[in-house]
Amino acid sequence: MAPRSSPPPSRRPPLLIAGAGRLGGALALSLSARRWPVRVLSRTEAGRARVKALGLKPATDKDVRQARVCLLCVPDPAIPGMAQELDGQLGRGAALVHCAGALSLDALGAPRARPLGSFHPLCAVSDPRDALAGHSVALSTRSRTLKAVLRRMADDLGLHVLEVPESQRAAYHAGAVLSAGCVVALLSAAVEALGCAGISPSEALTALLPLTRSAVRGMEARGLAGGLTGPIARGDAEIVARHLAALPPDIAELYRQLSQRALVLAGPRLPEEARTALAARLASPGSVKRPA
Repeated sequence: MAPRSSPPPSRRPPLLIAGAGRLGGALALSLSARRWPVRVLSRTEAGRARVKALGLKPATDKDVRQARVCLLCVPDPAIPGMAQELDGQLGRGAALVHCAGALSLDALGAPRARPLGSFHPLCAVSDPRDALAGHSVALSTRSRTLKAVLRRMADDLGLHVLEVPESQRAAYHAGAVLSAGCVVALLSAAVEALGCAGISPSEALTALLPLTRSAVRGMEARGLAGGLTGPIARGDAEIVARHLAALPPDIAELYRQLSQRALVLAGPRLPEEARTALAARLASPGSVKRPA
């Protein structure tokens, strides 16, 4: 028997959000504010307390049975088990949708007569009250009707839709992590570098955050190559050498690898002599020379 379709996207179907963490809370708050009928399911006392504190509506057994779309906002390893559990509780034909970036639809198992999908907002959600509008979302489903519902959801949330091939989910998610969590890790290295100059971590972060924002604004206005600044963009190999010599070994290696990437961006605009000198300075870890 073919899966029964979810309700038409002309109206907002009842949503069940399984998970009361940061993303689940952010989706529930944002969708509720846009008049989606949302209920939140949490299996823990702490989760139920968060639902109450956020002013959201906890899901009853009746809400679970009546939901037409269920968003799984739980840690990736918990998705298969949660999908299997809810498959036996949701109403017939209700859609199961996970919110993981790296996982394919296979993580949801193979429930019968049930549309499957994924809906992964590209937003670094560190608090349920974080705004989602203005970001992108990667969605995937084999159901045309469910795709229309998820697109309606994305439109109401102010999210730009990306459709990611199932076989390339891991690469997509790695790129997302590089642009968010890894940027935080990179800033921690920058804070440590300023610490070598006697600047406290709190003062360093206060100084570096506006600098990072200005770099992002430059990329937004002029693209990746046009937004690049610093000694690589200027072709200054001597300054790069001084930087490498001044940094602790692990941060110097990070600087070297990132600078190699920057050289790819800046290279076409640099004189050949400058490109050659920079490439030599950045060639290998052994090229990092320390003061005697």
